[in-house]
Amino acid sequence: MAEKRKKTYNFHSEWEEEFFFYHCERFLRVSHLQATVVMAKRHNVERHFRTCHANYHANYPPGSALRVEKARKLKAGLCKQQSFFTRPVKNSQKATEASFRATHFLIKKKKAFSDGEVFKEAMMIIAKTVLKDEKYGTDVISTLSDVQLGATTMVRRVLAMSRNLANQLDQDLAKCRWFSIQCDESVDSSNTAQLMVFIRMVFDDFSKKEELLTLLPLKTTTRGVDIYNAVKEFFAEKRVPLEKLVSVTTNGAPAMIGQHTGFIAHCKGDPEFPNFMNYHCIIHQQALCAKVIGFGHVMTPVVRIINSIRSRAKQHRTFKVILEELSAEYGDLLLHTEIRWLSR
Repeated sequence: MAEKRKKTYNFHSEWEEEFFFYHCERFLRVSHLQATVVMAKRHNVERHFRTCHANYHANYPPGSALRVEKARKLKAGLCKQQSFFTRPVKNSQKATEASFRATHFLIKKKKAFSDGEVFKEAMMIIAKTVLKDEKYGTDVISTLSDVQLGATTMVRRVLAMSRNLANQLDQDLAKCRWFSIQCDESVDSSNTAQLMVFIRMVFDDFSKKEELLTLLPLKTTTRGVDIYNAVKEFFAEKRVPLEKLVSVTTNGAPAMIGQHTGFIAHCKGDPEFPNFMNYHCIIHQQALCAKVIGFGHVMTPVVRIINSIRSRAKQHRTFKVILEELSAEYGDLLLHTEIRWLSR
């Protein structure tokens, strides 16, 4: 048995003047009452009008200017009622968006979460000074006061943006044709070894995208097997499609390129990894150039002078005063750090 074809009923604009009905989302609403008609059928609309509002034909004759003006006023009144409820929702959405944008700005400037309240207080002072005599100044100031920039709120905003970026990266990994990774291991100020993994993806339209994939702490040793285990565990956790891997770039440290126990050797010995190309000594190009050119006769005395100034508090303070008097670009000593595997 064939299914009965579903009929679709649409609202007609001439009903606004003829029956004083207006289209409101999924319903038809009477402009001067809170009554609604679910199905947009002319018979339903006309029956309601003739049953409940028959006197409108006598008071406002069809086709007259009086009827047109009455329909316009009723529609304006209905729109005003709706805006009374929708405006707070829109203002709340704008305040939330402003909170996200302000948080993103402050975090990019490396400001603490607690600075959000100071930023908002300064913003309110500016708004009250500049907008107090403007036509919509009160509304703008009220909306600005609704922007939440407390420390706890900023933490939630950062976590939400972080999850969103992670989801975008997961989607890009699923859509990309091929990808390559770059790995670099270094020690931070707290003596914790950090492994940075960058990824570059190529898509079907030949566009490319490069992102920081992850930052993995190596809490104990930094052998090739430790780096391999950390990367493999991350790939398994995030379900990274290893079959799309085409190349791996590392520095020239033995832990990375060791023939038998290096990170690359462990990856090539893993059957889950595809046959990929590997490169090294590409990341620290400036350090390599300085090493090859041979700036030892320049760097050695400079490092000794800096260490001498830095080791004595009085000399360090005096040196900073001299830099300030000379309007130097940098207000303190520039420190030089040797790349561990290049220093041998």
